[in-house]
Amino acid sequence: MSLFLLLIIVAIVLGIIGVAAHGLFYLLIIGVVVLVADLVYGAMRLRRRGGRHHRLR
Repeated sequence: MSLFLLLIIVAIVLGIIGVAAHGLFYLLIIGVVVLVADLVYGAMRLRRRGGRHHRLR
């Protein structure tokens, strides 16, 4: 879960820097790619774990 959140933060920071700095539009593109890859990773983890529910102790 921490990897998922870290990648979300990295994508947001790269997007902000890419928009704010002129000539660094490629950082915005990289941020969007990281965000999409992170969402796919999160969806795969949820789907894989789907049928089994973990109990809290």
